[in-house]
Amino acid sequence: MRSDLRRLATEMAVIVLVAAAVGIAWNFRLLRDVWQGHASTASAPSLPAPNAPAEPLPLGLIQIKELVDSKEAVIIDARDREAFRKGHISGALSLPLGEADRLVPELVAKTPKEKLLVVYCNGYDCHDSKTLGRRLLAAGFGQVFVFEGGFPEWRDAGYPVAQGGE
Repeated sequence: MRSDLRRLATEMAVIVLVAAAVGIAWNFRLLRDVWQGHASTASAPSLPAPNAPAEPLPLGLIQIKELVDSKEAVIIDARDREAFRKGHISGALSLPLGEADRLVPELVAKTPKEKLLVVYCNGYDCHDSKTLGRRLLAAGFGQVFVFEGGFPEWRDAGYPVAQGGE
């Protein structure tokens, strides 16, 4: 039994020495640079992160309620003006998708690009909010979100609704 332990210990030592030799040989240039003081402590440059995601990110009811209450975001209604007049999230701006060519440049002119934007329309089946969200991302806004439940989910939750306005 003693000889088995000795043999096992010898094999382990050989494996460790071989692994160390391979590691040193593989990294010789790097180790040489470190020993000569030429290695940099700075990390390698990473690839730049894209300025904005390709798609607006989804938000849920609780998240949008917090943003509306805190007034940290610009809430944008992508529905047509008639739907907006009948009822919209309190404090929302009307920016119908059909008028985006005219209205997005106006929004760009008066809103900082780093401002958080939340776009909504008529719920999960309505894609106007996502389409408008993509246009806002393309216009240079970096934080664009979509409230997928839209006005119906907001209204049905009993949250503040406004009527009228442009």
